[in-house]
Amino acid sequence: MSWFKRKDKGIQTPTEAKKEAPDGLWFKTPSGKIVHTRELKNNAYVSPEDGYHARIGSKEYFEILFDNNKFTELDPEMESADPLKFADSKPYPDRIKATQEKTDLKDAVRTAYGKLNGIDITIACMDFNFIGGSMGSVVGEKIARAIDHSLKEKIPFLMISKSGGARMMEAGLSLMQMAKTSAKLALLSEAGIPYISLLTDPTTGGVTASYAMLGDFNIAEPGALIGFAGPRVIRETIGKDLPKGFQSAEFVLEHGFLDFIVDRRNLKSKLSILLKMLQ
Repeated sequence: MSWFKRKDKGIQTPTEAKKEAPDGLWFKTPSGKIVHTRELKNNAYVSPEDGYHARIGSKEYFEILFDNNKFTELDPEMESADPLKFADSKPYPDRIKATQEKTDLKDAVRTAYGKLNGIDITIACMDFNFIGGSMGSVVGEKIARAIDHSLKEKIPFLMISKSGGARMMEAGLSLMQMAKTSAKLALLSEAGIPYISLLTDPTTGGVTASYAMLGDFNIAEPGALIGFAGPRVIRETIGKDLPKGFQSAEFVLEHGFLDFIVDRRNLKSKLSILLKMLQ
């Protein structure tokens, strides 16, 4: 039977014969622009029409930054325990296991070393898909060990932040990671080894209050949400309306908290130029 049936009312397609596009074939930006996912990937996951930077994780950033996507991952099997026996609607270990199966990640950060345009570098990159990129003990420990690797090898360290803040299921242990990573970065500074912090969408909470804003250079992607508390909380606290674009990368840059904003399509070349200048 032919796919189309011509009737008086024109061409009609039977319901059982209708075909739908596979899920994930197209990507729609907040401004309504439609782009094929293959084109999006080839464009460093940036919409070519409006420049929207889609959220990506460590897998994609490593592909973009490491030469030929070759790198050695540090502590790939490290995962969270449950020292506080956190009680919630779903036990913390069960939530960790379910998230690991869903995302194919062990926790909210991956660390690795390799070459970026021929320059040796250590990179730590957060994954927002893993419990909102929340900072727990594993995140702090892996970042600390990555910094140790940079100290040992005397190579630059790049931190790519994307997080909702501290992980509430680890309470005080999560907050301790702020001091832990900051102390390690102080050692990096004393050794004169460059630290570049890249803030992506979103970077908030305890991550912003610690390692994300401690770089020798603090840079960000266009349109990234950067802040400590959320806009709603701040608005209710001060009782005033917030400025337009509040907590966007552009707003933060204008007020002196960033060194520059870099388009992801130019990220690798800009980083290599900056690192060569520092060397």
